Amino acid sequence: MSALSEQTARYVEAGLQGAPNTARAYASDLRHFAHWCNANQVEPLPATVSTLAGYVTYLADAGKKMATIQRHLAAIKKAHVLRNLDAPTGEKQFKILLDGISRVHGVRQKQAPAFSLVQLKRLVREIDVTTASGLRDRAILLLGFTGAFRRSELTALNIENLEFSEEGLVIRLERSKTNQLGQHEEKAVFYSPEAKVCPIRSLQAWLRVLERETGPLFVRLRMGQRLTQDRLSDKTINAVVQRYLGDKYSAHSLRASFVTVAKLAGADDSEIMNQTKHKTSAMIRRYTRIDDVRQHNAAQKLGL
Repeated sequence: MSALSEQTARYVEAGLQGAPNTARAYASDLRHFAHWCNANQVEPLPATVSTLAGYVTYLADAGKKMATIQRHLAAIKKAHVLRNLDAPTGEKQFKILLDGISRVHGVRQKQAPAFSLVQLKRLVREIDVTTASGLRDRAILLLGFTGAFRRSELTALNIENLEFSEEGLVIRLERSKTNQLGQHEEKAVFYSPEAKVCPIRSLQAWLRVLERETGPLFVRLRMGQRLTQDRLSDKTINAVVQRYLGDKYSAHSLRASFVTVAKLAGADDSEIMNQTKHKTSAMIRRYTRIDDVRQHNAAQKLGL
């Protein structure tokens, strides 16, 4: 059974090349499923409806959130697809069970909050940019926000991905969560009139500290502000965001805030999707954080 688990994990990791965090989570989920099947003397592949029903019931009774259960199921379905097997996740009986679990245990998924543009500008102006860490962190915050970057995309950026011009900055993405095959993708970032909050000028100031033209864009610093060649981890990107914005925020807030601020500024979904690389308007609605009923409300446009 352990060999089967390792084999399916290897297939999943290959199928999800370019999304290492997801691949690791799926591989871990598959090992968990294989161990449960072994303990209950049932076959994991191909799984039957009763096997999956027993497994998700076990997860629900263990207090797992609905989002976690869905991720486990996605890993199992992926393992079936990669072996050209039919996964019973779409069976009517199974969907009814999932609906029942959602009703009993379902809690709205916690979302990373968005910050306002005023809030971001204020904190960026206060960053001590006489230090290398200050210059780096300012560039991370401004580029992450204006480029609607995921943390994994920020960590993967190399200097050679950047193309500066008088019009702005074009950033070539080699891979992303939604672009696992490395298809050509670009993001555009533009100058701000105020130098202290300009993402391009801030990035150029950080590049002058790096003093090189290739390699990782955002790197770790040793004691005494000494540069290293070590690429920042996604956890460090998250820590940078929380250091300046507070613990309730996360690196995902950079992306959610871009969508929210852009919507409030009147950008349409296609314009936002051109930067975020979302595939559907439904995802834009999911990312928009407009909780104040007075914001983005059609009642303001009645003409009374």
